[in-house]
Order: sequence, then C-alpha cells, then structure tokens
Amino acid sequence: MRKRLSLWAALMLSAAILLLIQALLVPKYMVSSREGALIGEYYANAGNNDVIFIGDCEVYENFSPITLWEEYGITSYIRGSAQQTIWQSYYLLEETFRYETPKVVVFSVLAMKYDTPESTGSQSRREAYNRMTLDTMRLSSAKLGAIQASMTQKEREWEGIYSYLFPLLRYHDRWSQLTEEDITYWLKREPVSDNGYLMQTGVRPMVDAHISPPLADYSFGENSWYYLEKMAALCASHGTRLVLIKAPSLYPVWWWEWDGQIRQFAQENGLTYINMLESLEDIGIDWNTDTYDTGLHLNVSGAEKAASWFGKILAEECGIPDRRQEAEIASLWADKAAVYYDRKQSMTP
Repeated sequence: MRKRLSLWAALMLSAAILLLIQALLVPKYMVSSREGALIGEYYANAGNNDVIFIGDCEVYENFSPITLWEEYGITSYIRGSAQQTIWQSYYLLEETFRYETPKVVVFSVLAMKYDTPESTGSQSRREAYNRMTLDTMRLSSAKLGAIQASMTQKEREWEGIYSYLFPLLRYHDRWSQLTEEDITYWLKREPVSDNGYLMQTGVRPMVDAHISPPLADYSFGENSWYYLEKMAALCASHGTRLVLIKAPSLYPVWWWEWDGQIRQFAQENGLTYINMLESLEDIGIDWNTDTYDTGLHLNVSGAEKAASWFGKILAEECGIPDRRQEAEIASLWADKAAVYYDRKQSMTP
C-alpha cells in the first residue's frame, strides 16, 4: 500500500510539474496576438447567452455584445478566433451546446471561402491559426473532432493529434523565445475580450478601394457545404435558429457569386441570411472614422453601430427577449459594461 501511494504521489507530482512547464512555454496571447486568447475565455462566461456568434474576425471585431445588452437587453457571446474555419466553427458550436442552448446562432459565412486546411495558407500560417483556436478548447469529443478536421496532411505526417492535446509536445523547445509576457502571465491571465469582442480603438480611414482580381471558380467547396449543412442540422436539433451573416467589412471581397450561393442555401433550408454590406448607409458606417485598418475590420465605434443595427433584427425578427428587468442578469451585465468602458477609456488615444 505504501509503495502504491508513493507511486501515485510521484505520478501526480510529475504531472503537476509538467503542467507548470507547459503553462510557461505555451504562448500567452495577452499582449501580442490577443485573438489567441479568445476561445479559452468562453468557459467563464458560458450559460444564459441567448445569442452566440461564431466565426472569425468578421464577428469578434465587428460586433459589441455590450451594445446589444444596453440597447436591447440581449445576452450574447462571440465564439470567435483568428481565421476560424467552418469546420472549427462547427465543432465549437457542438461544444457550445454542451454548456448552453442559445435561441439564435449567428454564423459568419466568409469562412466558406476555405474548403480544406491546405487552402487556408502556408503550413506555418495554418498551424499558427489552428493553435489559436484549438489549444485552449477544453478536452471533449468536439475538440478531438476539430483537431482531426483542422490538421493539414503535413501535420498528420510529422506532428499528429497528440501535440494539440498536449501542447508541451509542440512548445517544449520554446525556452529561448520566452518573454516578459510569458513570465507575467504564466499562472494567471486577464480577459482580453468583452464577451468575445476584441476591442480596437484606433482609426485608420479607408483611402483606396480594396480591389481583388477575379476568381477562376466562384463555387464553394464540398467540404464547406458539408459543414454548413451539419451546422444547420445541429441547430435544428436543439431548436436554435441559425442566422447567416456577411459582416460589414470591405475586404476580403465578398463576391456577388458567393452571395447568391448563400442566399439560395438559406432559402432552401428556411434560414435567415443577412448581407450587411447592403445596409451600410442604414447602419451608419463611416469609413473615415469606423475602421482601424482601412475597412478590413471595424473599430469600436463601428462595432457599436453594427451591433445597434443588428440588435433590432435579433429583437424584432428573431424574438430575442429583453432581459434587463431580470435583476441577477442585469447585475452581471452591469459589471461587464463597467469593464468594457474602462477598457475603452484606457485604450483610447
């Protein structure tokens, strides 16, 4: 018995040491590449969100949940991450339903442009973005599915699933790259987002139109359609309404051929599709003041306008209730709003 207890104690101590080393070596995403922290922040905010946004920077930089709350009493969270692919969106949504059942899921359709992991960029670029989405997902069958769907063929050859389950295998040689950020946030990290919204306060006006060369083929790939269909079926199975959106960002270009395919899919499947690019004037977007990167994404001014416009649709057309009269929830969101405005003030030049 003593030998067994000693063995268990030794194993637990070894595991604790490895976890501490792993926590030191993995990227922190607190100062640089803050979008890498977004997925992990959800778990402290799961539950009682009537609306879940899911997708890439088209959602996590373009909509303010605090504005949705203050103007409509809508509780929402953005499950976004950098260059989030549609298969990652599906598995994040599958995971979300383990924690709560939102009344509406809002999915950003720009991700349909990527059909396979190899189509999203170079090997190193794809792995870096995969890490930002997958490393901080909690262990579950959804995470395993997301890992399997996200790995490039090259990763399957030399890295495999284990380095996503145990990031220490990937970052074990990062000692020479450690920075002050790694030490400061080794054991404790502060939220970088406001319910998944990554605030940007800078202003960089759009000067020239963003022009892209025409494509040889505008058809979305089979894999993208496969996961969009699975997403629609998953929402239907939970009684959740799926809303497809194109966010009010000017680049990458949203081709009218793409728009037509999504519009047809929505009609055939009884879904709502909203192309916000068609309503820029109604939203009130001013490309001189409401973008921090010449129209690629909105800054906080633009994100508040987008949320104000979209919130009316969520409230009136989707029936999302106003929960500002519920004392416990109102108190929680008052605290969230205080943090939001403190962040906004501290970040404003």
